[in-house]
Amino acid sequence: MSTELSQYDLIVIGGGAAGIFGAITAAESMFGGGRVLVLEKSSKFLGKVKISGGGRCNVTHDCHDPKELATRYPRGSKSLIGSFHRFGPSDTIEWFASRGVELKVESDGRMFPTTDSSQTVIDCLMQAIDDAGVEHKTGAAVTSVERTDDGFCVELKSGESLSTRNVLVATGGTRSSDGGRIAESLGHTLAPPVPSLFTFHIESPLIDGLQGLSVDPVATAAVGTKLSATGPLLITHWGMSGPAILKLSAWGARELSDQDYQFTLEVNWLPGADAAAVFSGLRQSAGKRSVTGRSPFAAIPKRLWERFTAEAGIAADTTWSRLSKDQASTLVESLHRCRFEVTGKSLNKDEFVTCGGVLLKEVQLKTMESKVTPGLYFAGEVLDVDGITGGFNFQHAWTTGFLAGNAIATRCGY
Repeated sequence: MSTELSQYDLIVIGGGAAGIFGAITAAESMFGGGRVLVLEKSSKFLGKVKISGGGRCNVTHDCHDPKELATRYPRGSKSLIGSFHRFGPSDTIEWFASRGVELKVESDGRMFPTTDSSQTVIDCLMQAIDDAGVEHKTGAAVTSVERTDDGFCVELKSGESLSTRNVLVATGGTRSSDGGRIAESLGHTLAPPVPSLFTFHIESPLIDGLQGLSVDPVATAAVGTKLSATGPLLITHWGMSGPAILKLSAWGARELSDQDYQFTLEVNWLPGADAAAVFSGLRQSAGKRSVTGRSPFAAIPKRLWERFTAEAGIAADTTWSRLSKDQASTLVESLHRCRFEVTGKSLNKDEFVTCGGVLLKEVQLKTMESKVTPGLYFAGEVLDVDGITGGFNFQHAWTTGFLAGNAIATRCGY
């Protein structure tokens, strides 16, 4: 191997959404005049894009007001308003559309490619990388990044040394990536990483065997805290998932970690409804009808309703006119203030987002450049920013990748 180091204008560490987008933006802004390299330590680029949204890729969210959009980030929030003014969901939609990828809006605001396939997004990004002349390499783990007189020396596990004027760290969450270690070695401070967007382990006869059943909407809360969320809830074979759970886990990432994921979850299965009033009406209008025969609420599936009635000790032949006050009271309590003991969270492979990372106060948010080390940039989840479920984490990746890429091209004189 030659002792002369390869010279780049930019080396991007991490081949996920933020890194790839940053590399494309930088190369395009250099009009083909710069040399850009993306290093990915795994065997594939855009691995999280591939599996996100059930393989459909929730590209962004149909929320176009920067102030409103920023409220969807438990960590970051107000700091992101300016960033979203510079590159927000409308820009993301336009960027992909200009490259032949149309996005559609679902009822909850999530946006997916009209093909319902994440491969469409991957193909678009990889084509853009090739068109922009970006070099890219998989199986390229970075062991260290060191300052030099004219930039940085990037050492690979393979033993190769690369020289670059700028470095963009976009390695994903710092809980399991090398990005945190690199950031610390170059003078940065990290907010301790803990999981965000995880599901809850719950063992309860009320939901046992009902995996796959969903209720929309429900209101959830962690008892003894101020944490609450509303949205669809999905019963799984290990407990509960769905946006009502994932949002709660995102807002409570640190607090629930401090409790070792052992807490009481309260679920209101009928937010905005009055079960007691409905029961009173049924006594009058359907007194001879069986209580257990069918759910009186469109949102509550029959199988779950049967569990509620069984828990209240209601016999199969009980009619609404014969429903006792105690039984009705128990049903109301179960429907509006149902409590479950959470005994843990989902396995690591199910956790897509990390709370924690490089402190925002150490980064120029207009450019994503380090305030500590000139020429060092950050994008995506390596920063102490994370959003709730719904396309918000990808939007942050596109935004910060775009800002960093543009700023790097400007720093290189383009």
